Amino acid sequence: MLDTSARLLRLLSLLQAHRSWTGPQLADRLGVTSRTVRRDVERLRELGYPVNAAPGTTGGYQLGAGAELPPLLLDDDEAVAVAVGLRTAAGGGVEGVGESSVRALAKLEQVLPSRLRRRVGALHAYTVPLLRAPGGPGVEPGVLTELAAVCRDAERLRFAYRDHAGKESRRTVEPHRLVCTERRWYLVAWDLDRAGWRTFRADRITPRPPHGPRFTPREGPAEDLAAYVSEGLSTRVYPDRVVLRLLVPLEEAAGRISPSDGTLAAESADSCLLTAGATSLDVLVIHILLLGLEFEVVEGDGVQEGLRAAHGLLGRALERGERNGERKGERNADAFAESE
Repeated sequence: MLDTSARLLRLLSLLQAHRSWTGPQLADRLGVTSRTVRRDVERLRELGYPVNAAPGTTGGYQLGAGAELPPLLLDDDEAVAVAVGLRTAAGGGVEGVGESSVRALAKLEQVLPSRLRRRVGALHAYTVPLLRAPGGPGVEPGVLTELAAVCRDAERLRFAYRDHAGKESRRTVEPHRLVCTERRWYLVAWDLDRAGWRTFRADRITPRPPHGPRFTPREGPAEDLAAYVSEGLSTRVYPDRVVLRLLVPLEEAAGRISPSDGTLAAESADSCLLTAGATSLDVLVIHILLLGLEFEVVEGDGVQEGLRAAHGLLGRALERGERNGERKGERNADAFAESE
């Protein structure tokens, strides 16, 4: 006969496997009396599992839905399926699902037996999705779960980091949070060597375990970390910066401008301010023109000059196009006259 703890786990597994069981059926499966089954059901209820019971010959026990989610038992195939699903969701584009998937994956892979971890790794390594997320290199799920784990456990993290120019450096940080924006993952952390908050692209991180020791978490650099990272991506890291007054309401601008394109702020009912940056003035001018919105330059003399140059270039191109069109029309008219 199974001991009490093992029997409870077996009972829970049976209740999860089928919609309903009669008392005698459960007693037969567990090798105990119906009275013991009733006691075990009460123990499961005390642990938070909502086990419903219906009297009579057609009644029985079934696992119901409760106010809180209790622990679930998964067999090997189910655990592999969940882990693979979480890895896939972590790279998806559904807002809010990526972060939750990484946290859940970190918890699951921590307790997966090595035999199942190998199965999950093999499935991931030899499965190619038909639709790949745009925007450059992805992040290994193992790296994401490792970063999520050190954030959760408040453990110092040592890693090699490769910047945009390909230069590698060694970092020791106190990890704070993982942030997903525009299908990229970023680690917000306190850099111990530089004594300040830094944002690292996760696909450029190579962890160097072992991690630790543990630390007391600091208050984060901002309450809204997604906005903090987006602002850094769109302005702080770029040498050229501009502030535009967009002549549309904030809601309309927010629906057309990605957070990585710049930071929006309300100004009036009919206008808002956009702060943006780029690697060069030429790129910034192109970026502004692609917005397709009416605007005024509030800050950025260099951008103003760049817009004047673009205006002249486009104007001359239009004039040449019109002249070419006129000449083509004249040639067509001459050809038509000759054919008469």
